[in-house]
Amino acid sequence: MILLNKVVLSSYNFRAGISLMFYQNLISSVIVAVLGLCGVVSVEKLNWKLIRVWIPVNIIFVGMLVSGMYSLRYINIAMVTILKNVTNILTAIGELYIFRKHQNQKVWVAMFLMIISAISGGITDLSFDSVGYAWQFLNCVLTASYSLTLRQVMDKAKQLTRSGSLNEVSMVLLNNLLSLPFAIFSILLFGEWQYIVNADVIRMPMFWVVATASGLFGLAISFTSMWFLHQTGPTTYSLVGSLNKIPISIAGLLVFNVPLSVPNIFSILFGLFAGIFFARAKMS
Repeated sequence: MILLNKVVLSSYNFRAGISLMFYQNLISSVIVAVLGLCGVVSVEKLNWKLIRVWIPVNIIFVGMLVSGMYSLRYINIAMVTILKNVTNILTAIGELYIFRKHQNQKVWVAMFLMIISAISGGITDLSFDSVGYAWQFLNCVLTASYSLTLRQVMDKAKQLTRSGSLNEVSMVLLNNLLSLPFAIFSILLFGEWQYIVNADVIRMPMFWVVATASGLFGLAISFTSMWFLHQTGPTTYSLVGSLNKIPISIAGLLVFNVPLSVPNIFSILFGLFAGIFFARAKMS
């Protein structure tokens, strides 16, 4: 999904990140709704009380997706992967102040290593782009905020459903469906519709194939994550999540011919190691 989004935003030079998010979320909403109607998946019935409670979470969710799109347009995939480690640091700080959850010493050491890798990666990045780094930092803040806000809202949201619970599929539908009006408003507000109307890239069939495939992969992530968590557990899920950054980073560097220096390669490897060390530290 990351590689395909990078192709859409960079290779096709598509400059309407909000519109891309709208299209992909629309695909996800339609597919989940159809699967729910066919009885393939269990989906909670939405009501206005639940929607009102979920709106703050959804606003952050939309911001998280859009900022992620724009950062990916300006920064190479390997550095995006390393900079995403900052999210773990912000989340841990948030957990400490909001939920009074204390981390062990190994976790704080891992987070210190993440900070070093992010700073050294930025300094040695031959394709450094200040706009892209600003978008990525905003993405880290919003992603951490989404995680923390979700925990606060979840219990209240469960009370507003008929079954008294809110499964992952219902959350996918709720997030994607509610994001559509916000996306339309943003497209009109920032004038993206003018770009879409005049852009030559949207007349290319392969562009739509790649954009659609990316949206389908995004939805597939939600379902495969649920299956994986059911078959294993949160600890294994976290560790594999940190390990998959390695092939993503390597593929991103090779596919897009990213200019590299030896110090930057070491910074990326150091950041990947810090991410794995963080997952191991959380396990202990």
